[in-house]
Amino acid sequence: MIHIRSVSDLRNKFPEIENIVVKEGEPVYLTKNGYGSMVVLSLEKYAELTDDIELKLDEADKQADSTVSRYTHNEVFSRVKERINDGR
Repeated sequence: MIHIRSVSDLRNKFPEIENIVVKEGEPVYLTKNGYGSMVVLSLEKYAELTDDIELKLDEADKQADSTVSRYTHNEVFSRVKERINDGR
């Protein structure tokens, strides 16, 4: 279920939002003046989203340290686009 609340609910109904985020493990989407403003996540969910990224960045740093080979912006994004398109 998608949980959409106003930013003012974060202040006025924090325990409710905390329950959704921490106990139910669901994100809460906050709006301001009717437009999306931010997403509140538990630390566990945030870690799930970012841990793999951190590992990949560490791998890239190690590889960059072990070689003098470098790619241009266009080469990198061309490869990314190819991988995305091959996955379809």
